[in-house]
Amino acid sequence: MAETDAGDGPPPFEDVFASDDVEQRIYSIILQTREPTPISAIADSADCDPKTARKYLGWFDDLGIVTRHDGHPATYERNDAYFEWRRINKLAADHSVEELQDRVRELTTRITEYEATYDAASPAAVDAVAAAEGIDEWTIDAVYSDLADWATARQERDRYERARQQRAGSEREQASG
Repeated sequence: MAETDAGDGPPPFEDVFASDDVEQRIYSIILQTREPTPISAIADSADCDPKTARKYLGWFDDLGIVTRHDGHPATYERNDAYFEWRRINKLAADHSVEELQDRVRELTTRITEYEATYDAASPAAVDAVAAAEGIDEWTIDAVYSDLADWATARQERDRYERARQQRAGSEREQASG
Protein backbone atom coordinates (compact mmCIF):
# COMPACT_ATOMS: atom_id res chain seq x y z
CA MET A 1 0.00 0.00 0.00
CA ALA A 2 1.43 3.38 -0.98
CA GLU A 3 1.85 6.08 1.62
CA THR A 4 -0.38 9.10 1.14
CA ASP A 5 0.83 12.65 1.29
CA ALA A 6 0.32 14.17 4.74
CA GLY A 7 -1.62 17.04 3.11
CA ASP A 8 -4.27 14.69 1.69
CA GLY A 9 -7.53 14.30 3.55
CA PRO A 10 -8.86 16.04 6.64
CA PRO A 11 -6.66 16.93 9.59
CA PRO A 12 -6.72 14.60 12.58
CA PHE A 13 -9.79 15.20 14.71
CA GLU A 14 -7.84 16.43 17.71
CA ASP A 15 -6.11 19.05 15.51
CA VAL A 16 -9.09 20.04 13.39
CA PHE A 17 -8.49 23.83 13.69
CA ALA A 18 -4.70 23.80 13.34
CA SER A 19 -4.63 25.57 9.98
CA ASP A 20 -7.39 28.10 10.79
CA ASP A 21 -6.69 31.56 12.11
CA VAL A 22 -7.95 32.54 15.55
CA GLU A 23 -11.04 34.32 14.20
CA GLN A 24 -12.10 31.21 12.27
CA ARG A 25 -11.46 28.95 15.26
CA ILE A 26 -13.60 31.13 17.52
CA TYR A 27 -16.33 31.32 14.87
CA SER A 28 -16.26 27.51 14.55
CA ILE A 29 -16.58 27.15 18.34
CA ILE A 30 -19.53 29.58 18.35
CA LEU A 31 -21.29 27.53 15.67
CA GLN A 32 -21.34 24.66 18.16
CA THR A 33 -22.23 26.72 21.24
CA ARG A 34 -25.88 26.15 22.16
CA GLU A 35 -25.81 27.46 25.71
CA PRO A 36 -24.23 30.48 27.39
CA THR A 37 -20.50 29.79 27.61
CA PRO A 38 -17.83 31.86 29.37
CA ILE A 39 -15.05 33.51 27.35
CA SER A 40 -12.45 31.37 29.10
CA ALA A 41 -14.07 28.15 27.86
CA ILE A 42 -14.35 29.49 24.31
CA ALA A 43 -10.71 30.65 24.43
CA ASP A 44 -9.61 27.22 25.70
CA SER A 45 -11.52 25.46 22.91
CA ALA A 46 -10.13 27.84 20.29
CA ASP A 47 -6.62 27.59 21.76
CA CYS A 48 -6.19 31.34 22.13
CA ASP A 49 -5.78 34.00 24.79
CA PRO A 50 -9.03 35.08 26.53
CA LYS A 51 -8.34 38.71 25.53
CA THR A 52 -8.26 37.66 21.89
CA ALA A 53 -11.46 35.65 22.32
CA ARG A 54 -13.12 38.65 24.02
CA LYS A 55 -12.16 40.90 21.08
CA TYR A 56 -13.65 38.56 18.46
CA LEU A 57 -16.71 37.73 20.55
CA GLY A 58 -17.40 41.46 20.92
CA TRP A 59 -17.16 41.83 17.16
CA PHE A 60 -19.41 38.79 16.60
CA ASP A 61 -21.87 40.29 19.10
CA ASP A 62 -21.93 43.57 17.13
CA LEU A 63 -22.67 41.58 13.96
CA GLY A 64 -25.45 39.61 15.66
CA ILE A 65 -23.70 36.25 15.28
CA VAL A 66 -23.62 35.66 19.04
CA THR A 67 -25.74 36.73 21.96
CA ARG A 68 -23.90 38.14 24.96
CA HIS A 69 -25.34 37.42 28.38
CA ASP A 70 -24.26 39.87 31.06
CA GLY A 71 -23.18 38.41 34.32
CA HIS A 72 -20.05 37.49 36.11
CA PRO A 73 -18.50 36.18 34.00
CA ALA A 74 -20.20 37.32 30.79
CA THR A 75 -21.20 34.42 28.57
CA TYR A 76 -21.85 34.02 24.85
CA GLU A 77 -23.89 31.67 22.73
CA ARG A 78 -24.77 31.25 19.08
CA ASN A 79 -27.60 33.54 17.90
CA ASP A 80 -29.87 31.13 16.04
CA ALA A 81 -32.00 34.02 14.71
CA TYR A 82 -28.96 35.37 12.85
CA PHE A 83 -28.33 32.02 11.14
CA GLU A 84 -32.02 31.64 10.28
CA TRP A 85 -31.96 35.14 8.72
CA ARG A 86 -28.89 34.13 6.68
CA ARG A 87 -30.60 30.96 5.44
CA ILE A 88 -33.66 32.90 4.33
CA ASN A 89 -31.55 35.55 2.58
CA LYS A 90 -29.62 32.81 0.77
CA LEU A 91 -32.82 31.11 -0.37
CA ALA A 92 -34.20 34.45 -1.60
CA ALA A 93 -30.98 35.21 -3.46
CA ASP A 94 -30.60 31.76 -5.03
CA HIS A 95 -34.19 31.12 -6.16
CA SER A 96 -36.84 32.92 -8.17
CA VAL A 97 -40.24 33.75 -6.68
CA GLU A 98 -41.71 30.95 -8.79
CA GLU A 99 -39.18 28.37 -7.55
CA LEU A 100 -39.80 29.38 -3.96
CA GLN A 101 -43.58 29.23 -4.46
CA ASP A 102 -43.30 25.77 -6.06
CA ARG A 103 -41.35 24.54 -3.03
CA VAL A 104 -43.95 26.03 -0.67
CA ARG A 105 -46.66 24.14 -2.59
CA GLU A 106 -44.71 20.85 -2.45
CA LEU A 107 -44.18 21.18 1.27
CA THR A 108 -47.79 22.16 1.87
CA THR A 109 -48.91 19.02 0.03
CA ARG A 110 -46.61 16.86 2.18
CA ILE A 111 -47.85 18.55 5.37
CA THR A 112 -51.49 18.10 4.33
CA GLU A 113 -50.85 14.39 3.72
CA TYR A 114 -49.39 13.99 7.22
CA GLU A 115 -52.33 15.88 8.73
CA ALA A 116 -54.73 13.50 6.99
CA THR A 117 -52.72 10.38 7.82
CA TYR A 118 -52.49 11.19 11.51
CA ASP A 119 -55.75 13.15 11.79
CA ALA A 120 -53.90 15.95 13.57
CA ALA A 121 -52.96 19.57 12.93
CA SER A 122 -49.31 19.17 13.94
CA PRO A 123 -46.78 16.47 14.83
CA ALA A 124 -46.92 17.60 18.47
CA ALA A 125 -50.60 16.60 18.57
CA VAL A 126 -49.83 12.96 17.69
CA ASP A 127 -49.38 10.23 20.29
CA ALA A 128 -46.69 8.21 18.49
CA VAL A 129 -47.17 5.06 20.55
CA ALA A 130 -50.94 5.04 20.05
CA ALA A 131 -50.52 5.71 16.32
CA ALA A 132 -48.05 2.82 15.94
CA GLU A 133 -50.29 0.47 17.91
CA GLY A 134 -53.36 1.52 15.92
CA ILE A 135 -52.17 0.12 12.57
CA ASP A 136 -50.37 -3.22 12.31
CA GLU A 137 -48.03 -2.19 9.47
CA TRP A 138 -46.68 0.82 11.37
CA THR A 139 -43.74 0.61 13.72
CA ILE A 140 -42.98 3.16 16.38
CA ASP A 141 -39.79 4.04 14.48
CA ALA A 142 -41.75 4.70 11.30
CA VAL A 143 -44.18 6.94 13.16
CA TYR A 144 -41.35 8.89 14.81
CA SER A 145 -39.68 9.22 11.41
CA ASP A 146 -42.91 10.60 9.93
CA LEU A 147 -43.33 13.04 12.81
CA ALA A 148 -39.76 14.30 12.40
CA ASP A 149 -40.20 14.70 8.64
CA TRP A 150 -43.51 16.49 9.20
CA ALA A 151 -41.96 18.92 11.68
CA THR A 152 -39.05 19.55 9.31
CA ALA A 153 -41.44 20.14 6.40
CA ARG A 154 -43.33 22.72 8.46
CA GLN A 155 -40.11 24.56 9.36
CA GLU A 156 -38.84 24.41 5.80
CA ARG A 157 -42.16 25.67 4.41
CA ASP A 158 -42.05 28.65 6.77
CA ARG A 159 -38.46 29.39 5.69
CA TYR A 160 -39.30 29.15 1.98
CA GLU A 161 -42.40 31.29 2.42
CA ARG A 162 -40.41 33.99 4.18
CA ALA A 163 -37.80 33.86 1.41
CA ARG A 164 -40.56 34.07 -1.21
CA GLN A 165 -42.06 37.12 0.45
CA GLN A 166 -38.64 38.73 0.73
CA ARG A 167 -37.82 38.03 -2.92
CA ALA A 168 -41.24 39.24 -4.11
CA GLY A 169 -40.87 42.42 -2.06
CA SER A 170 -37.42 43.19 -3.48
CA GLU A 171 -38.63 42.58 -7.04
CA ARG A 172 -41.56 44.99 -6.47
CA GLU A 173 -39.13 47.61 -5.14
CA GLN A 174 -36.91 47.21 -8.20
CA ALA A 175 -39.88 47.48 -10.58
CA SER A 176 -41.19 50.66 -8.92
CA GLY A 177 -37.78 52.25 -8.34
